[in-house]
Amino acid sequence: MSAGRHRFERVTDRRGLREFLAFADRLYAEEPRHVPVPRQQIRRWWRAGVPLYLLRDASGAVVGRTTLHTDGDFDAKLGRRCQLFGLTEFTEPAARPLFDAITAHADPDADLLFGPVALLPNQAGGVITSGYAGRGFVDSAWNPPRYVAAYEAYGFHRRFESDTWICPVSAPSEPAPPVGVDPDGGRLELHRGDVRRLDGQLDLLRGMLNASFAQLGYYTPISAAQLRRQTDGLAYLLDESLLLYLTRDGRPVAFVLCVPDISEFLVAVRGDLHPVNQLRLLAARRRYRREAVLIVKGVLPEHQGRGYQRLLSAHLHHNLHAAGYETLRSTYVGRDNPASAAQFLRLRGQPLHGYTFYAKER
Repeated sequence: MSAGRHRFERVTDRRGLREFLAFADRLYAEEPRHVPVPRQQIRRWWRAGVPLYLLRDASGAVVGRTTLHTDGDFDAKLGRRCQLFGLTEFTEPAARPLFDAITAHADPDADLLFGPVALLPNQAGGVITSGYAGRGFVDSAWNPPRYVAAYEAYGFHRRFESDTWICPVSAPSEPAPPVGVDPDGGRLELHRGDVRRLDGQLDLLRGMLNASFAQLGYYTPISAAQLRRQTDGLAYLLDESLLLYLTRDGRPVAFVLCVPDISEFLVAVRGDLHPVNQLRLLAARRRYRREAVLIVKGVLPEHQGRGYQRLLSAHLHHNLHAAGYETLRSTYVGRDNPASAAQFLRLRGQPLHGYTFYAKER
C-alpha cells in the first residue's frame, strides 16, 4: 500500500524481519530506559504467522512498524470485533501515516482499533502516560511523551488505565506471619518454586491465574501452550524463593510470581537472547539479584477477602530481603483494583508509570 509519501508493507522475508527488529534498536539507540522485547519472541510470532508491518518513507527508510492481528477470545470479552495492533514504534513525523495505514488495513469486520498489545493486553504492550524519568523493565513498556500526544491527537481514547509500581525492599519490621489453620478450620500450606517441578507448578498457577483474573475487563484465558511460550527460559532465571503459592486443604488458592529484573542485560544485548547470550546471562545471574519484578499475583474469587494475598506478600517481602534484593517493581495494576495496589502501599511503594491501552472507533 502506498499513501502519499509513505509505503506500508507486510514483512514477508528474513530481510524484512531484520529491518523490523533493527528499527526499534535505531529508534532507542540512545535511550537506556526502553527495554526491548526479546527478539526470539518476535521471531516466533512471525514464524507463527502474526502479520508484521513496516512503514517506509519516500526514500525507503523504515519510519514505523506495527503488527495487525485479531483474537477471538478478546473479541468475545469486549463483545465486538477488534483490530489489535502491537510492537508499535514510530518516528515523530510518521505517527499519523502509521495510524492511517493501521486504519486502512484493519479487518473490515472490526469496528474497534485496540492496542498496542503484544499480543494481548494480559501478555504485554501498553503505553506509559507519566513517570518518563523512570526506566522501563521486563514485561512493561517505556516510551517518550510524544507517543501519548500522537495517539490522542489521532482520536484514540485511553482504556484500562493503570499504574506500574516501585517499592523499596527494607528490612521487615516483624517476623513472617505463621501459616497454619484458618479460623474456620481450613489447613493452609505455603509452597515455593522448584525448578525440578516447574512445569507442574506453572500449570497450577495457570489455573489460579485464569480464575482470579477472569473478572478483569481486558483478560482472556491463557492456554497451556501460551504459558509455555511466555515462560520459555524461566527455569534458568527463576529465583525459587520468589514463586510462592498457598494451598488450603491441599487445593491451591493464591499465588505470586516474581522474577529477577534482567532489564539491564536485555538493553545491553538489544533483546537478543541467542544461546550464547543466554549462557552469559546464566553465568552472571547473581548480578541481577538486586532488583525484582512482580509479574503476576492472584487469589481465587471464592477465597478473596481472607487475607491470603497479604500473607503471601509478607513472606515475599521476607524472601526478597533475605536474598539481598533492594527494589521491587510491579507490572501494571488497574486503577479500578485498589485491593491489588494495597500490597505496594504496605511496602511503602509508589506508582512508577501511568499506563494505558488505546482504543478508537472505526
